Amino acid sequence: MTLGSLLTSSFVIHAFYAITAVALAAGAVGYFVVLRRQAFAAHAIGHIGFAGAAGAVLIGWSPLIGLLVFCVVAGVVVGVAGASLDDRDTVVGVTLTGALGLGVLFLSLYSGYANATYSILFGQVLGVSTSDIRTVALVSAGVLASVVVVFRPLLFSSVDSQSAASRGISNQLMSVLFMTLLALTTVVAVQVVGVLLVFSLLVAPAAAAEALTSHPLRAIVLSVVLALFAGWVGLFLAVWLGGPVSFWITALATLSYVVARLSDSFKSQRLRSARV
Repeated sequence: MTLGSLLTSSFVIHAFYAITAVALAAGAVGYFVVLRRQAFAAHAIGHIGFAGAAGAVLIGWSPLIGLLVFCVVAGVVVGVAGASLDDRDTVVGVTLTGALGLGVLFLSLYSGYANATYSILFGQVLGVSTSDIRTVALVSAGVLASVVVVFRPLLFSSVDSQSAASRGISNQLMSVLFMTLLALTTVVAVQVVGVLLVFSLLVAPAAAAEALTSHPLRAIVLSVVLALFAGWVGLFLAVWLGGPVSFWITALATLSYVVARLSDSFKSQRLRSARV
C-alpha cells in the first residue's frame, strides 16, 4: 500500500480528527499546568485513571467509564484538599498511592485478558471509531469553552493567589475547576498517547511556549500550535516510517521543549553580551 493511500485511509483520518481535538484541549489546559506548577498532578491523574479502567473491566464495564470517573474524582479531591501550594504535592502523592493500590487489586482479581485496559496505557489512536471521535470532540470543546469562561480568574489565581483572594476570587474553587478540566483533558488525551505518555502532551508543548513568550494569550496559542504540530507530524511519521504514534508524538513534543529552551538560553546570552 502506498503512503498516499495510507494517509487517506479511514483509520488514519479518524486518528487525525482525534489528535486535533486532543491537541487543542491539551495545549490550552497544559499552559495552566505549567503556570501553576502542577506537572506532577498531570502525571498522577492519568495513572489514577488507569486504576479506574481496571476496576471497570473487572465489573464488565467499558474501561473509559472507569477512567473518566477516577480521573474526575481524583481531580476534585486534589482541587479541594490541595488548593494551597504547600499541601498540593502531598495530596496528589497520597491519592496516587491509594489509586495504584486499587489498580493492582483490580488486575489481580480479573481472570480474563484485559486488552482494553492495557491499551489505555499506551494509547490506541489508530483504532478510534466514529463514536470515539464524537466523544473526544465534545469533551475537548467543553474543556476549551470552560477555559474561555474562567480564563481571567483562573489566570489571576494561578499567577498571584493571595491578590486573587483579596479581590474575592476563591482559590479553592479555581483549583477544583482547573483540576476537573485537567482530568477531562487527561481522559481524552489517553485515547491518543496513553496513560504512560499523556504527561508529555500536556506539559511539553506548554513548557516550550512559556519559555518562548511571557504573554499568556500568546503562550496558550503557541502551546496549542506545538501540540498540533507534535500530533499531526507524529501521525504522519508513524504512517510513513512505522512505530507507535504515541512515541512519535512524545518525541516531537519533547523536541519542541528542548529547542525552545535552547532558543531562550541563546537569547539570554545575547542580551547579556549586548549589555557588556
